[in-house]
Amino acid sequence: MPMAEPQPRGPMNRTLVLTESDRDRLQPRLLDAAALSPQAPLPTGTLWGDCLQLASQMPHQSVDLLILDPPYNLTKNFHGYQFTQQRVEDYTAWLRQVVLAFIPLLKPTASLYICGDWRSSTSIFAVAADYFVVRNRITWEREKGRGAKKNWKNASEDIWFCTVSDRYTFCVDAVKLRRRVLAPYRHADGQPKDWQATEDGNFRDTHPSNFWSDITIPFWSMPENTDHPTQKSEKLIAKLVLASSQPGQVILDPFVGSGTTSVVAKKLGRQYLGIDRNLDYCLLTERRLELADHHPAIQGFTHQVFWERNSSPPPD
Repeated sequence: MPMAEPQPRGPMNRTLVLTESDRDRLQPRLLDAAALSPQAPLPTGTLWGDCLQLASQMPHQSVDLLILDPPYNLTKNFHGYQFTQQRVEDYTAWLRQVVLAFIPLLKPTASLYICGDWRSSTSIFAVAADYFVVRNRITWEREKGRGAKKNWKNASEDIWFCTVSDRYTFCVDAVKLRRRVLAPYRHADGQPKDWQATEDGNFRDTHPSNFWSDITIPFWSMPENTDHPTQKSEKLIAKLVLASSQPGQVILDPFVGSGTTSVVAKKLGRQYLGIDRNLDYCLLTERRLELADHHPAIQGFTHQVFWERNSSPPPD
């Protein structure tokens, strides 16, 4: 089912939408699944289809970083593709099927991140622990969402960090977070103590933790925003890409949705393959990749450092 035609929006609304002319122009850019071969290198681009069916046609040990953002165990409509909440046992079995399909594609030095929420994280850990080294669980704070009357407001999501082996990439210096210093202590000689004084204020670059409070969910005034119901921000995905891959390496996202992983990979000089069963999501991915040629900045990542929410300077 195609996404709805654009409705009138406010003058400041920057949500990216597809027109019929966009669809006609962008569809020829999609990769041909018939060209996939276990003997050929993994192509760069966007595939329209069922990732579980396509996985068997891809070359083994070709992926450096796998980012899995499957449907959470919630009933949700992805513009015509309905995912229905299941019993925990059934969702775990489905997720196991997904993971098993992509294990052969991973290099011995590969890493993977699996996204979920409090409900699906039980299944994620159960499956991941059977096949990978589970290294950490990242929890990131959502600042959107309504309160609940009979439960605590759901204000966070999880990302599970796993590796195939003990040989893996982790570039900690590439994902430092620049925080504003509220108590700028100085050495006896008056020099700043592990912080920097700038015209815009006092800042400290800190090593990343497994709790992220600096992520902004895309919304109407952000140029990366789309109508996808579960879109991840470019800043969030950029942290995963920079930490766990090197320039030129291959990143696979089998549930690419509106294309954030592919767009970030392109902006950061990685090879990428994004897959989705929704044609309009694939076309939206291609539209965003097209725009990335002219707008390579990532909001919240400036001067090769990540910034606290609402604190980064404008990009160069």
